[in-house]
Amino acid sequence: MDKKDILRQPIEHIDIKAFDSTKIIEAMRGMSFTARDTARAADILNTMIGDKDCTVILCIAGSTSAAGCIQIYVDMVRHNMVDVIVATGAAIVDMDFFEALGFRHYRGTSNVDDKGLRGLYIDRIYDTYIDEEQLQICDGTVKEIADGLERRPYSSREFVQEMGKYLMTHGKKNDSLVRVAYERDVPIFCPAFSDSSAGFGLVRHQAENPDAHVSIDSVKDLRELTEIKMRSLVSGLFMIGGGVPKNFAQDTVVCAEVLGRPVDMHKYAVQITVADVRDGACSSSTLKEASSWGKVDTTYEQMVFAEATSVLPLMASHAFHSRLWENRAQRRWSKIFEPVPAGEPK
Repeated sequence: MDKKDILRQPIEHIDIKAFDSTKIIEAMRGMSFTARDTARAADILNTMIGDKDCTVILCIAGSTSAAGCIQIYVDMVRHNMVDVIVATGAAIVDMDFFEALGFRHYRGTSNVDDKGLRGLYIDRIYDTYIDEEQLQICDGTVKEIADGLERRPYSSREFVQEMGKYLMTHGKKNDSLVRVAYERDVPIFCPAFSDSSAGFGLVRHQAENPDAHVSIDSVKDLRELTEIKMRSLVSGLFMIGGGVPKNFAQDTVVCAEVLGRPVDMHKYAVQITVADVRDGACSSSTLKEASSWGKVDTTYEQMVFAEATSVLPLMASHAFHSRLWENRAQRRWSKIFEPVPAGEPK
């Protein structure tokens, strides 16, 4: 088979607005195991959305965006259920920004000759395929954006914001997380930004501009996200997967203390993960464990040990159809980082 035959069934992103999972979640409350955990997690998510003082932080690790969940995240931002995003560079660049440029991910299989895929320049994420030639166009677009910016260090939030600005005029898809977050002033942080297609584009940019170039300052990321935490009366975490985004968002509590401005622990926390708790890794460390570090309160916390594409749509649809987001004030946290016009108080 040639490349065109293999890349012929695009991944379709699930629309949480098209179905109401409320009755399923309600039924799960009377069950056991993962079903009951999922129902309680859905209730906690609704509670943080309904808390008028709560800043909701969405953390995304893993490949759910490539697997059909981009529209979920877009709808959560567009309908004011999320105020801040912390994600892997891959989730934001290789998956969302990539599709916003007009490309797609494709249905495949894990039972395949990977050497054969390599020969066709097809990359595989378990049973999902990506056209490597298109991904390299994504690399080049990141370089193009960097080439047009002032040569200085940027937080990943600042750079992703420039990507959103780029999509406003060059994007091929309105339902892009990067674009919608830009439109609604929802900051996106990628603390491991270079571990993605963006890294290759920025390396090319720096190689061609060795004396003056754009760079990504991950320390600035932590300072900016901590500033949001310190200005939030209450905060909640909705975590898909674990890894760097999970720990980075949790660390803002510790960072605030280091800065001499102690804050409350994250009041709400939900994590969906399949990681094994026994190896001590961050992705699997329980939210109760995070409490020992002073990061997460344990009154409203729930671990859900499930593959995210199986339970995330149910929880997000339940939150959408509960419609508590309709009464939330929009935070627009990106605005706090804009320069203050001369003569106005800081």
